[in-house]
Amino acid sequence: MTRFVNNVKTAALLGGLFALLVFVGSFWGPRGMIIAGVFAVVMNFGAWFASDRIAIAAMRGQEVNESTGGELYAMVKRLARRAELPMPRVYVCPQAAPNAFATGRNPKHAAVAVTQGALQLLDHSELEGVMAHELAHVKNRDTLTSTIAATVAGLFSMMAQFGLFMGLGGRGDRGGNPLLMIGVVLLGAVGAAVIKAMISRSREFVADADGAAIAGTPNGLVSALRKLEATAKRVPLQNPNPAMNNMFIVEPFIGKTLTNMFRSHPPTEERVEALLRG
Repeated sequence: MTRFVNNVKTAALLGGLFALLVFVGSFWGPRGMIIAGVFAVVMNFGAWFASDRIAIAAMRGQEVNESTGGELYAMVKRLARRAELPMPRVYVCPQAAPNAFATGRNPKHAAVAVTQGALQLLDHSELEGVMAHELAHVKNRDTLTSTIAATVAGLFSMMAQFGLFMGLGGRGDRGGNPLLMIGVVLLGAVGAAVIKAMISRSREFVADADGAAIAGTPNGLVSALRKLEATAKRVPLQNPNPAMNNMFIVEPFIGKTLTNMFRSHPPTEERVEALLRG
């Protein structure tokens, strides 16, 4: 039931993202609305078929197999079988910051990735909890939703910059108020960020619970979340695309000025408490 509610909520929120995109485009007139709508469709069509390759390439992930992946590959294979999932592709990313993510448009085209920092930081049970969490995202088909949300949020960021440039240049369409144009575009960008955060937050609790069930215990994931959160503050992830933040198991640390409204993940303490409550 919880999964169904989250799916309905996500569909509504994604609809809100597209509505915001078209709304912002409307300030360039009917043509702007059409362009914004077509742009959204094209970008999300691309995200559907290439989301896994885009995310992996951005993190410089290297695929491992049964002979090169060692215990990590064997662990994912064992957990995937337990979760009744096809074996996903497994990647190791060279970043020192400890983190992990899953991507792909469906379980048959899924990939899971972990950074070198996580492999060095986490013990066996903790890494198992993390990989089980990522496989839960695959099983719940969160990966495509997360990628689409990240893509649209990235588009809003681009549009905000473009709108700011157009407004400062005094070239508002049909003599419109440049300040109003800037305000609308920035409002759209903020709205997209908030909606993207809500999508990720609603799904992290479900993935935590389902991941604990796949692993057979919540203890490894609880310990891993605490370690990852603490270390992320000292070793921030050099993420080339901040719009991808919602894809990681813990949010890459970006400074103390981040407010809860713009967090792409629920607070780690709340996730731990929910896991311990069962």
